[in-house]
Amino acid sequence: MKNPKFQIFKGKNDKFYFRLNARNGEQILSSQAYAAKAGCQNGIESVKKNAPNSENFEVKEAANGKFHFNLLAVNKQVIASSQMYATKQSCEGGIASVQNVAPEAGVEDTTA
Repeated sequence: MKNPKFQIFKGKNDKFYFRLNARNGEQILSSQAYAAKAGCQNGIESVKKNAPNSENFEVKEAANGKFHFNLLAVNKQVIASSQMYATKQSCEGGIASVQNVAPEAGVEDTTA
């Protein structure tokens, strides 16, 4: 089993992003674009800080009937978002996974 970790990477637009991979290697959370790596690193710290609190998650249903969630900061801004899930129950399982792995997950910087 792989260790859960955040990965910092650069997109084709030269902006920085992070994703959180679970113990099984599956991506469970991804960020918005950041102009600077420092902003991206701050985003990871915000996930670690805010993930344990269930009140910081919002579940949304898409027009196609699938579900996803956003992790929100205290000011209610979106820090990161999940993939789409077929059911609300599986979406809630994704939230539980983020809550379990994010606070202690390491960081791999693929841009270094």
